[in-house]
Amino acid sequence: MRATDFSYLVKKAKELGAVEAKVIPASKVVVEDRVRLKCLTGCDDYGLKFCCPPYAPSVDEFRKMLRDYRYALFMKFKTSAESSEDVTMNVMRYMYDPEVPAQLKEKAQDYYGKWLVDGKRILLAVLELERLAFNHGCVFATGFMAGSCMLCTKCDVSQKTCIYPTMMRFPEHAVGINMIKTAKNAGSSVVFPVRGKPQGAALLLID
Repeated sequence: MRATDFSYLVKKAKELGAVEAKVIPASKVVVEDRVRLKCLTGCDDYGLKFCCPPYAPSVDEFRKMLRDYRYALFMKFKTSAESSEDVTMNVMRYMYDPEVPAQLKEKAQDYYGKWLVDGKRILLAVLELERLAFNHGCVFATGFMAGSCMLCTKCDVSQKTCIYPTMMRFPEHAVGINMIKTAKNAGSSVVFPVRGKPQGAALLLID
Protein backbone atom coordinates (compact mmCIF):
# COMPACT_ATOMS: atom_id res chain seq x y z
CA MET A 1 0.00 0.00 0.00
CA ARG A 2 1.29 3.46 -0.96
CA ALA A 3 0.71 6.89 0.57
CA THR A 4 -1.37 7.84 -2.48
CA ASP A 5 -3.81 5.06 -1.61
CA PHE A 6 -5.01 7.23 1.29
CA SER A 7 -6.11 10.16 -0.86
CA TYR A 8 -9.69 9.50 0.26
CA LEU A 9 -8.63 10.35 3.82
CA VAL A 10 -6.94 13.59 2.74
CA LYS A 11 -10.08 14.60 0.87
CA LYS A 12 -12.35 13.77 3.80
CA ALA A 13 -10.10 15.57 6.29
CA LYS A 14 -10.42 18.77 4.29
CA GLU A 15 -14.19 18.30 4.06
CA LEU A 16 -14.20 18.07 7.86
CA GLY A 17 -12.36 21.37 8.23
CA ALA A 18 -8.67 20.54 8.01
CA VAL A 19 -6.68 23.34 6.39
CA GLU A 20 -3.77 20.93 5.92
CA ALA A 21 -3.80 17.17 5.49
CA LYS A 22 -0.83 15.12 4.34
CA VAL A 23 0.09 11.43 4.49
CA ILE A 24 3.64 10.87 5.75
CA PRO A 25 5.68 7.77 6.61
CA ALA A 26 5.07 6.71 10.20
CA SER A 27 8.85 6.90 10.66
CA LYS A 28 8.50 10.70 10.37
CA VAL A 29 6.43 10.81 13.57
CA VAL A 30 8.96 11.96 16.18
CA VAL A 31 8.70 10.44 19.65
CA GLU A 32 10.76 11.80 22.55
CA ASP A 33 10.81 10.94 26.26
CA ARG A 34 11.08 14.61 27.26
CA VAL A 35 7.72 15.50 25.70
CA ARG A 36 5.88 13.69 28.49
CA LEU A 37 7.54 15.97 31.03
CA LYS A 38 5.01 18.63 29.99
CA CYS A 39 2.27 16.34 31.33
CA LEU A 40 4.05 15.80 34.62
CA THR A 41 4.98 19.43 35.27
CA GLY A 42 2.04 21.75 35.55
CA CYS A 43 -0.80 20.10 33.60
CA ASP A 44 -4.00 20.13 35.63
CA ASP A 45 -5.28 16.99 33.84
CA TYR A 46 -2.44 14.74 35.00
CA GLY A 47 -3.91 11.72 36.76
CA LEU A 48 -7.44 13.05 36.32
CA LYS A 49 -8.26 11.88 32.80
CA PHE A 50 -8.00 8.40 31.33
CA CYS A 51 -6.43 9.83 28.16
CA CYS A 52 -3.56 11.35 30.14
CA PRO A 53 -0.60 9.95 32.06
CA PRO A 54 -0.31 7.78 34.05
CA TYR A 55 -3.19 6.05 32.23
CA ALA A 56 -1.90 6.68 28.69
CA PRO A 57 0.63 4.23 27.22
CA SER A 58 4.20 4.98 28.23
CA VAL A 59 6.56 6.51 25.69
CA ASP A 60 8.39 3.18 25.30
CA GLU A 61 5.10 1.31 24.82
CA PHE A 62 4.02 3.77 22.17
CA ARG A 63 7.36 3.54 20.34
CA LYS A 64 6.78 -0.20 19.96
CA MET A 65 3.22 0.35 18.73
CA LEU A 66 4.33 2.96 16.22
CA ARG A 67 6.71 0.47 14.56
CA ASP A 68 3.67 -1.53 13.42
CA TYR A 69 2.42 1.37 11.27
CA ARG A 70 3.71 2.48 7.88
CA TYR A 71 1.85 5.79 7.46
CA ALA A 72 0.31 8.67 9.38
CA LEU A 73 -2.10 11.38 8.31
CA PHE A 74 -0.91 14.76 9.65
CA MET A 75 -3.64 17.43 9.92
CA LYS A 76 -4.11 21.01 11.02
CA PHE A 77 -7.45 22.63 11.76
CA LYS A 78 -8.54 26.24 12.13
CA THR A 79 -9.68 27.30 15.57
CA SER A 80 -11.91 30.12 16.75
CA ALA A 81 -10.14 30.74 20.06
CA GLU A 82 -8.31 34.05 19.98
CA SER A 83 -7.06 36.59 22.48
CA SER A 84 -4.22 39.02 23.07
CA GLU A 85 -0.68 37.72 22.96
CA ASP A 86 -0.39 38.37 26.68
CA VAL A 87 -3.31 36.04 27.43
CA THR A 88 -2.38 33.28 24.97
CA MET A 89 1.17 33.10 26.31
CA ASN A 90 0.05 32.99 29.96
CA VAL A 91 -3.33 31.28 29.79
CA MET A 92 -2.79 28.63 32.48
CA ARG A 93 -1.19 31.02 34.95
CA TYR A 94 -3.95 33.56 34.42
CA MET A 95 -6.60 30.88 34.95
CA TYR A 96 -5.21 29.45 38.18
CA ASP A 97 -2.98 32.02 39.87
CA PRO A 98 -5.09 33.57 42.69
CA GLU A 99 -3.14 36.82 42.42
CA VAL A 100 -4.10 37.41 38.77
CA PRO A 101 -6.68 40.24 38.37
CA ALA A 102 -10.25 39.07 37.75
CA GLN A 103 -10.37 40.73 34.32
CA LEU A 104 -7.34 38.79 33.06
CA LYS A 105 -8.64 35.57 34.62
CA GLU A 106 -11.96 36.01 32.78
CA LYS A 107 -10.20 36.60 29.45
CA ALA A 108 -8.08 33.49 29.94
CA GLN A 109 -11.11 31.38 30.84
CA ASP A 110 -13.01 32.64 27.81
CA TYR A 111 -10.09 31.87 25.51
CA TYR A 112 -9.61 28.39 26.94
CA GLY A 113 -13.35 27.70 26.79
CA LYS A 114 -13.38 28.41 23.06
CA TRP A 115 -10.37 26.15 22.58
CA LEU A 116 -12.23 23.32 24.33
CA VAL A 117 -15.11 23.70 21.86
CA ASP A 118 -12.62 23.64 18.98
CA GLY A 119 -10.88 20.62 20.48
CA LYS A 120 -14.08 18.61 20.65
CA ARG A 121 -14.87 19.47 17.03
CA ILE A 122 -11.39 18.31 15.97
CA LEU A 123 -11.75 15.10 17.99
CA LEU A 124 -15.05 14.30 16.25
CA ALA A 125 -13.36 14.88 12.87
CA VAL A 126 -10.50 12.55 13.81
CA LEU A 127 -12.97 9.88 14.93
CA GLU A 128 -14.82 10.15 11.63
CA LEU A 129 -11.56 9.74 9.70
CA GLU A 130 -10.61 6.79 11.87
CA ARG A 131 -13.98 5.16 11.12
CA LEU A 132 -13.54 5.80 7.41
CA ALA A 133 -10.06 4.24 7.41
CA PHE A 134 -11.37 1.25 9.37
CA ASN A 135 -14.14 0.70 6.82
CA HIS A 136 -11.54 0.79 4.04
CA GLY A 137 -9.66 -2.10 5.64
CA CYS A 138 -7.26 -0.22 7.94
CA VAL A 139 -8.62 -1.91 11.04
CA PHE A 140 -5.86 -0.63 13.34
CA ALA A 141 -6.24 3.04 12.35
CA THR A 142 -5.96 5.14 15.51
CA GLY A 143 -6.29 8.89 15.98
CA PHE A 144 -4.43 11.30 18.25
CA MET A 145 -5.19 14.96 18.89
CA ALA A 146 -3.86 18.10 20.51
CA GLY A 147 -4.91 18.64 24.09
CA SER A 148 -6.56 16.25 26.49
CA CYS A 149 -9.98 14.75 25.80
CA MET A 150 -12.76 17.37 25.66
CA LEU A 151 -15.68 14.97 26.04
CA CYS A 152 -15.79 15.54 29.81
CA THR A 153 -14.41 18.24 32.08
CA LYS A 154 -12.80 15.63 34.33
CA CYS A 155 -12.93 11.84 34.44
CA ASP A 156 -14.19 9.99 37.48
CA VAL A 157 -11.04 7.91 37.66
CA SER A 158 -12.28 6.23 40.83
CA GLN A 159 -14.74 4.30 38.64
CA LYS A 160 -11.85 2.77 36.66
CA THR A 161 -13.65 3.17 33.33
CA CYS A 162 -14.27 5.91 30.76
CA ILE A 163 -17.93 6.72 30.04
CA TYR A 164 -17.02 7.32 26.36
CA PRO A 165 -14.61 4.40 25.74
CA THR A 166 -15.20 4.31 21.97
CA MET A 167 -14.54 8.05 21.60
CA MET A 168 -11.71 8.87 24.00
CA ARG A 169 -8.35 9.29 22.24
CA PHE A 170 -4.89 10.04 23.61
CA PRO A 171 -3.28 13.45 23.17
CA GLU A 172 -0.12 13.34 21.06
CA HIS A 173 2.08 14.65 23.84
CA ALA A 174 0.73 12.09 26.35
CA VAL A 175 2.52 9.31 24.44
CA GLY A 176 5.62 11.37 23.67
CA ILE A 177 4.92 12.67 20.15
CA ASN A 178 6.86 15.85 19.42
CA MET A 179 4.35 17.60 17.16
CA ILE A 180 6.69 20.50 16.38
CA LYS A 181 9.22 18.16 14.78
CA THR A 182 6.55 15.91 13.28
CA ALA A 183 4.87 18.91 11.63
CA LYS A 184 8.23 19.97 10.20
CA ASN A 185 8.69 16.47 8.77
CA ALA A 186 5.28 16.87 7.13
CA GLY A 187 6.35 20.15 5.51
CA SER A 188 4.23 22.16 7.93
CA SER A 189 4.63 23.86 11.30
CA VAL A 190 3.12 23.94 14.77
CA VAL A 191 4.13 27.10 16.61
CA PHE A 192 4.69 27.42 20.36
CA PRO A 193 4.24 29.56 22.34
CA VAL A 194 0.82 30.35 20.88
CA ARG A 195 0.27 33.84 19.55
CA GLY A 196 -3.27 34.69 18.50
CA LYS A 197 -5.18 31.57 17.48
CA PRO A 198 -3.93 28.13 18.57
CA GLN A 199 -3.31 25.55 15.87
CA GLY A 200 -5.34 22.36 16.16
CA ALA A 201 -2.97 19.60 15.01
CA ALA A 202 -3.98 15.94 14.85
CA LEU A 203 -2.60 12.60 13.68
CA LEU A 204 -4.15 9.43 12.36
CA LEU A 205 -1.94 6.33 12.30
CA ILE A 206 -2.85 4.10 9.35
CA ASP A 207 -1.49 1.05 7.58
